[in-house]
Amino acid sequence: MPSWTIYHNPKCSTSVAGLKLLMDAGIDPKVIDYMKAVPSEKQMELLIMKLGAKAEDLIRRKEPLFKERYATLRLNEHEWVRVMRENPELIERPIVVRNSKAVIGRPLELIEELIG
Repeated sequence: MPSWTIYHNPKCSTSVAGLKLLMDAGIDPKVIDYMKAVPSEKQMELLIMKLGAKAEDLIRRKEPLFKERYATLRLNEHEWVRVMRENPELIERPIVVRNSKAVIGRPLELIEELIG
């Protein structure tokens, strides 16, 4: 049986819709409110690996904080991970993990594809 986790922000309508999509499919995922329980550096690196992405791909570029402090910077993987740990509001959401694969649930169809 697959193991499911959702890195969730309950204040985000897309994240709420992603969780609902999982529950409607009969999946009871482990829910991590990453705004309260910020993933460790190692957890972030593992998520990035499961996503098959770069750390920078997880950054919410429309957030005012990004535009004010980070938009002009060229950071490496480790630096982006540190930025996300220090500013979890910059982490794209929701992130849904099924065993060794993960997707950013924007658009929600990506979660549907992961469900299969």
